[in-house]
Amino acid sequence: MNHQTAKQLNVDVAIIGAGPAGLTAGYLLTKQGKTVAIIEKDPVYVGGISRTVEHEGYRFDIGGHRFFSKSQQVVDLWDEILPDDFIQRPRMSRIYYEGKFYSYPLRAFEALANLGILRSTACMVSYLRYKLFPVADVRSFEDWTTNQFGHKLYSIFFKTYTEKVWGMPCKEMSADWAAQRIKGLSLWSAVVDGLKRSLGLNKKPNDGQAAKTLLETFRYPRLGPGMMWDAARDKIVAAGGTVIMGHGLEQLASDGSGGWRMSANGPDGKIVIAAKDAISSAPMRELAARLHPLPDTTLNASKLKYRDFLTVALKIKSADLFPDNWIYIHDDQVQVGRVQNFRSWSPEMVPNKDVACVGLEYFCFEGDGLWASSDDDLIALATREMNILGLCDPADVIGGAVVRQEKAYPVYDEDYAANVEAMRRELEGKYPSLHLVGRNGMHRYNNQDHAMMTAMLTTENILAGTRVYDTWCVNEDAEYHEAGTEGAEAALPARENADEGLLVTQDQSAALNSLRGVPERISAIKGSSRAA
Repeated sequence: MNHQTAKQLNVDVAIIGAGPAGLTAGYLLTKQGKTVAIIEKDPVYVGGISRTVEHEGYRFDIGGHRFFSKSQQVVDLWDEILPDDFIQRPRMSRIYYEGKFYSYPLRAFEALANLGILRSTACMVSYLRYKLFPVADVRSFEDWTTNQFGHKLYSIFFKTYTEKVWGMPCKEMSADWAAQRIKGLSLWSAVVDGLKRSLGLNKKPNDGQAAKTLLETFRYPRLGPGMMWDAARDKIVAAGGTVIMGHGLEQLASDGSGGWRMSANGPDGKIVIAAKDAISSAPMRELAARLHPLPDTTLNASKLKYRDFLTVALKIKSADLFPDNWIYIHDDQVQVGRVQNFRSWSPEMVPNKDVACVGLEYFCFEGDGLWASSDDDLIALATREMNILGLCDPADVIGGAVVRQEKAYPVYDEDYAANVEAMRRELEGKYPSLHLVGRNGMHRYNNQDHAMMTAMLTTENILAGTRVYDTWCVNEDAEYHEAGTEGAEAALPARENADEGLLVTQDQSAALNSLRGVPERISAIKGSSRAA
């Protein structure tokens, strides 16, 4: 780590936030000979929500991060930064509801069978009712999911968990969230297929998802995702970049000539960074309040909301408790939303073979009752809830730790899209040298590989000296569930030079545009009418 003591720095690019997006940009820019300075408000860890926290030799993944991407360019970058430390791990997740486990993603025929004949019949009647008479004006998560699955199945498998995660009624959440994050599923196809198989007429499982094969395994750094981002930081510093820990953004001011002057505060005082370009992965609401001059859309940005969460890690006397990477808790008897099993992510994260280590995730708002509870009270709560769920005996719990994560999830409420679009348009018009990247920087629920891709495209734009890629196309219509073949999508075309930009044919452009996470070039493509 580079501990910078100077009070002022002059660099090519100033970067706010040392998460996956900020570190990806810093790494790629330093490879191209650019000077960079990255500020990170956490005093210890880089990686943002993808960091790995260590406590008494036990390592905790904050949120769970499978390393899978359809983008070959992302896969290649992972291999380049961390060439020798990936392991292959089995993938397994389930839903816990009323004492039973259900496959995740949901397998319709299995779910209906587990629910019993009466509730299954009610689910199918509800499903058919909304297929025949769907909600016409789809505005909310509740509307979208009810139309897809029927109100009965929505209320069982979506409402409770979703409201735990977001702390708001499903009817107040944007339908964008459901469309982006819920895997397509045909209940009718699944039930017909299940009946055929029960009669021996079809031995090939379908569950309404025949066209989409979920990956069975994934790669993972042997000591957690923080291993990747520690390595990225070290490579940036080795290439002459600067990573300044424990410094939060105070102000990002336009210098009047297209560049930026960024000030940050930390325990050793203020540091000022002058740069031609600025990259921000800070929450949009936070950035808007610290920009100078203040944007006209500051009020829009101030309305953006975030959901926080905390992980209570428990050490339990047991060789292992369950095989899943994590279990989604759809039961309203408990407050916990998800339970991770860290040994299932990597055996090396749990140093004692006779001790299991699990992480109970609680979704909350910073400052509310859960967030403000003492660590001891949270460990006691987690222990009680593991007992209620039947997952462990409280007497076997031998220790615990708590990790709090601010602004883990940008909230998709009814007004978020309009507020984000207003700020985006203003900043793009006024400040072409200010680049927004990553999950919070763009207020989009990006996965790790999507956040990295926004940084990759931003790097290409900076190197080209113009915005040749529209970074907002990344994850625009992507499916959340990791399906398909790793690295199946083509890499971006090679950058030629700053004057000509990224010259690709129309056929190449169309092919790139069809791939998740590899958007079409902007108007520089010959014959293209796509607007910036």
